[in-house]
Amino acid sequence: MDWAEKYRPQRLQDVVGNSGAVRQMYEWARDWTRQKKPLVLYGKPGIGKTSSAHALANDMNWEVVELNASDQRTKAALERVAGSGSTTASLSGASRKLILLDEADNLHGQADRGGAKAIVDIIAESRQPIILIANDYYALTKELKTATEPVQFRALQARSIVPRLRHICTTEGVACDPAALEGIAERAGGDMRAAVNMLYAAAIGNDRLEVGDVQTSAKDERSTIFELVGATFKGRRDADLLRMAVEVEDTPDAVEQWLEGNLDQLPDLASQAQGYACLARADEYIGRTYRRQYYTLWRYASAVMLLGVADAAGGSGIHGRIMPPSRWQKMGASKKQKAIRAGLTRKLSEMTHIPEDALREDFFTAIGILVEQDPAGYVREFGLDADELNLFIHDKTRAAKIVKDVAKEEKAKEKKASGKEKAPGKSKKSGDDDPPADTKETRDSPPPGQATLF
Repeated sequence: MDWAEKYRPQRLQDVVGNSGAVRQMYEWARDWTRQKKPLVLYGKPGIGKTSSAHALANDMNWEVVELNASDQRTKAALERVAGSGSTTASLSGASRKLILLDEADNLHGQADRGGAKAIVDIIAESRQPIILIANDYYALTKELKTATEPVQFRALQARSIVPRLRHICTTEGVACDPAALEGIAERAGGDMRAAVNMLYAAAIGNDRLEVGDVQTSAKDERSTIFELVGATFKGRRDADLLRMAVEVEDTPDAVEQWLEGNLDQLPDLASQAQGYACLARADEYIGRTYRRQYYTLWRYASAVMLLGVADAAGGSGIHGRIMPPSRWQKMGASKKQKAIRAGLTRKLSEMTHIPEDALREDFFTAIGILVEQDPAGYVREFGLDADELNLFIHDKTRAAKIVKDVAKEEKAKEKKASGKEKAPGKSKKSGDDDPPADTKETRDSPPPGQATLF
């Protein structure tokens, strides 16, 4: 067994660092009711999110039902595994079942079609506590963010990692140079799992660990956009900012948008104006880069935007969440509208037997006029949802109300129809004109609806 699994924390008190997040998890579990929102534990990989969830389950005597990205997470699969688990009691004697969905920010693509909506539905109906795990909180859908409560896990300090590494060495009987442990902790970049794996790889076949033994097991130290933005507002050294700009996967134009999206966290209007001026100047270099295809200019753009915003921030730091660029949200809304329109066109094409291209180019406007005149009727006829109806009437609130009213009306009709079917038939009262109950005529008469021969 590798050491990362062997020394996984079994109780919350064993979790290294993130005491605030751990306390928030415990208070949520201690007072859990069905009215409480599920938690989303988010942060970079290897800092204890999943381990903390399992440790919480052990402390609370909860059984864990886990589903991760290695499973096929279609709507049906989620409802089968997590859905049934969230509404049934534990068979192992545990007080509750903890539904744990790892890598919740990776719900995308063909295999996960309908997965995000399925999770929201499961949350609404769940009678058991639910925890979602995500590396990137901003990759979650808006519906998931609304339905959950975020808990941020931060990268661990090297000084917090060293004592755990020293404890592992003592337990395994490996003599370790303190400088080697400090080197591992620094190279791990706040990732406890990476630190333990590096220690394990270096200690294989050795009774003593020296500094030179861990040089080949270093972790990739590429910076993330969140680290770059945070370092810029904290006023890190110029050389560090320029190095991080090269390490991040994002291009300078994307970095510029991230910085712009967080300029409102600068301390005052004057510093914000200075920040915008630097971004505007950097944008000129970015524009020239694309016009001339001379990518050396990107270096100037990075230097102007990072050093300029850092100077404007004056080391004030970021006191809230690092937000993605607002224009990305608008682009996402536009993309959603295109997807809704394409799906509606496909649906109407199948119902009317008109090719999609012809329907879109020649009939969509005419159908829109008809729908505006009788929206409720066409909701029933075409089975439109609120988003699809909104494409025709351009009023989101009204569209949602119409669809909701039609659904209520249909439900009432179904209830009324089912009530009539179950109602017993009225018995006919015997009167003076009724024939005797047991006469020859009655006995010899055929059953109703059966023709007589004579």
